[in-house]
Formats: sequence, structure tokens, C-alpha cells
Amino acid sequence: MLDSPVSPFAIDRDDRRARCDPRNARFFGDPYVFYTQIHQNTPSFQWTDYGHWCFASFADVSALLRDKRFGRQILHVATREEIGLPAPLSHTRHFDAAERFSLLSIEPPEHTRLRTLVNRAFVSRQVERLRPRIESLANELIDGFAGQREIDLIDAFAAPIPVVVIAEMLGVPRDMAGQLLDWSHRMVRMYMFGRTEEIERDADAAARDFTAYILSLANKRRADLRDDLISHMLTAEVKGQKLSDAELASTAILLLNAGHEATVHQTGNAVKSILESGYDPRTLFSSDEQTAATVEEALRFDAPLHMFTRYALEDLNYAGIPFKKGETIGLMLGAANRDPVRFANPNAFDPFRTDGANVSFGAGIHFCIGAPLARLEMQVALKVLFERLPDLRLTAEPEYKDVYHFHGLDRLMVGW
Repeated sequence: MLDSPVSPFAIDRDDRRARCDPRNARFFGDPYVFYTQIHQNTPSFQWTDYGHWCFASFADVSALLRDKRFGRQILHVATREEIGLPAPLSHTRHFDAAERFSLLSIEPPEHTRLRTLVNRAFVSRQVERLRPRIESLANELIDGFAGQREIDLIDAFAAPIPVVVIAEMLGVPRDMAGQLLDWSHRMVRMYMFGRTEEIERDADAAARDFTAYILSLANKRRADLRDDLISHMLTAEVKGQKLSDAELASTAILLLNAGHEATVHQTGNAVKSILESGYDPRTLFSSDEQTAATVEEALRFDAPLHMFTRYALEDLNYAGIPFKKGETIGLMLGAANRDPVRFANPNAFDPFRTDGANVSFGAGIHFCIGAPLARLEMQVALKVLFERLPDLRLTAEPEYKDVYHFHGLDRLMVGW
């Protein structure tokens, strides 16, 4: 068993097992020490804290995201009794209902129909129309704090942009942004390792209130259709089929929760990476092409989502490892992005690299529907930020949230 004096983990190379507490601050503050050792010893391993196999290599993660023998949903091909899945918790019924038709949690044919109904709003040409609005919003936020000496960039800049953009896309009044954030933060805590019943009940209450609000807004839109995503989801049809109320609510909640949380994390992570890299930001945003390359490297270097789980949909063998139907696997997106087999100097932030790629948005049918929007938000917001505040610097050690497998900063104190 290989123990590290730096990070709280232990790896057994021969048995292909690893122990690492996801709630330990030394781990979630810098998981890359663990990932480096995993790559050197056993890129596929049983993570004992989670109780399932995990895959850290770029090749495996990329392949398993596309492997149709695995899926995000299991009860469409098996009963709970058949695979030993526990009964639903009575005190999370509203949360479970909100997740029931999440694009992240369903498989074809449901997934195909729902994604087709929503996808048009997120194609690149539609998203590109938002560029002036994102630029205006970024400047507006900076105008609000530019006269100060120090701010928390997460609260002042990274968090407001995506929530305002997605709220305006959905047709939600901007003054509801704070409430949307509150619901989102409370629901996302359900994905924490070692969650408590208190967290579950609070997330359930947030899901109940969030769903009620979305359905109330949808009812108003039926009599007053507008050029917004709620109206689009009410009227979109594929072969005569429309979204049900439950499907509409699940989709709207997913777009806010997943789109907002990931973009906030990635924006904060990117600013931290740039400021710690030693590169002159003026060279990183000198052209549209270099801006895009900088954002892609930020996505690779410090991703906002580090684990994506899937179920085995049948008894199968992958890379010599047998899996039973219903078993869970963990795909380690953050680790795959630092795979030394795939990337030269993987632990170096290099926005000029020529081997850039990442799996931060996933792959296959569950590739992030909001990826074009997230990329645009980051390209525009980061460029404006560093053009307006070229002397931006860290004023305190950045603090990561205890939310693995999400990976993002709780605070990012900066001055200029």
C-alpha cells in the first residue's frame, strides 16, 4: 500500500485499490496529487471510500463515456430488487421528482426525445447571439466593484454572470437570480460524499419550491408566449410530442443547476490558474483564437466536474474487469485531463500547448448541452475581466469548496 505524506490517500498497486477521503480538505483542495499517483500506479482502481471501480486515464474515460453498455439510468432495464438498489427515500420525493427527467439522468428513447426538444436553443449559432449581453453584463459587474481595493471574485463576478444569463434565457425575472442560486446550491449538495439527512431534507425543500416556481412561470407563459426558453419548451414539438410539465420542470432546473454551478466553478478555477501561471494575461486574450485556446486549457487544467458515474446496463467485461448489471463505475474527468499518456507536462498550465483536449463537458449522448454557452461565457467574461483589470492579483490563498466531485472555489480574493 503506497501512502502519501502530502495527501491523505493510500494506493495498493497490486490489488488495484485506493483509499482517499473525498471530504478531507487536503484532498479536495488539491486532488491532483492523488491523481498523479493514480496515473503512475493504477489508472483503473477500486476506490474503497465509494465502493466502486474508477477510471482515470483519458482513453478509458473517453471510451466509457461513449460505451452504450453503460448508462446514467438503470431502472429502465432492471428492477430495484434485481440489482439490490434500495427503495427511494420518502423525504427526498420532491428532489427525486425534479431529477426524474433530467437529461443527465435518463437514457434513450426518453433522452433522445427530450434533448431534441431542447437542443435548438443551445446550438452555437443561437448561443452566439448572447455575446453582446454577456460582454455588457461583465462590464456592468466590473463597474460595480472597480473602485474597491479587494473583492471576492466568485461572489462579485463569477457567480452572477451565468445565473443572470440562464435566468434571462429561461425568461425568469432578474430579481429572482438570488433565489435561483439558493435553490441551486441546496440541491447540488445532494451530490456530496457523505451527505446527511439534514442535507437531503433541505435539498428536497429546495426542489419542491423550485419546481413550483417553474410550473407557475410556465402557466403564465402559456397565455403570454415570449422569446424565451420556457416558451420554447412549451411550444416545441417532435413528431407531435411535447414536453410534459414534469419534463419541463426537470429540464429548467437542470439548466440552472448544472449550467450555473459548473460555469461558476470553471470561471473561478480559470482565473486562479491564470494568476498563478506567471503568464501575462494580455498575451492570453490577444485574439479570439488565443482566447479560445486559453479557455480550453483552463477547462483541461482545473475542471469543474471531477467524477461522472454510470451504471453497467448488462453483465459485461471491460479491460479485463468483470461488471455485473447495476454496478456503478466512476469516470474521473479531472484526472483524465491530467493523464501523462495523453498530455505533455500534464500538471503545467500551458495555454499555448498543441496537444490540448479535455473531457470536462463529457462525451457521447450526455455531452453537456450547455457547452457552447459555457465556453462563450468564459471567453467573453475572462477577456473583459483581464482587459479591464490587467493588474489583477491574488490577495489570499484560494479556498476550495467541500463539494467533490464538483471542484470549485469557495472564495477567490483578488486585488488590482
